[in-house]
Amino acid sequence: MKNTIQLSMFNVAEVQLIYKSKVPASQRRKITSSRDANDLLKENWNHDTLEHSEEFKVLLLNLSNAVLGIIAVSKGGISGTITDVRIILQAALKSNASGIIVCHNHPSGNLNPSESDTKITQKIKEAGNIMDIQLLDHLIINDEDYYSFADNGLL
Repeated sequence: MKNTIQLSMFNVAEVQLIYKSKVPASQRRKITSSRDANDLLKENWNHDTLEHSEEFKVLLLNLSNAVLGIIAVSKGGISGTITDVRIILQAALKSNASGIIVCHNHPSGNLNPSESDTKITQKIKEAGNIMDIQLLDHLIINDEDYYSFADNGLL
């Protein structure tokens, strides 16, 4: 009996990574511009909360910039949300993404990036580079428009 108890102390969980898309490759939307990314993200955003609380989402893309999925990373308060780079990379790795576009809203409506927006963008870019996952853009959105880090030369 004692040996059985000791052996069970050393059991570990098996980790299995699986990615199964319900969208056939031929039907995946392609992102060719920041406008495409903005439009898709806004289609998948709750417009009732766009001006209420800040959220952070990620578009996961394959090598052809076809969308593999969207993940909601965090939801915060009026003036910010916590963005965990590890969660972003975890989703990118699990989905076999080659590129990502990150996005968050500013409930204030102000589209200008804050210092913390610029810092997290750089952190995500550097972490992605280590894993060969390219940060293609960072969008800041409001109900009317968007700001693209890539279009403004910040990536």
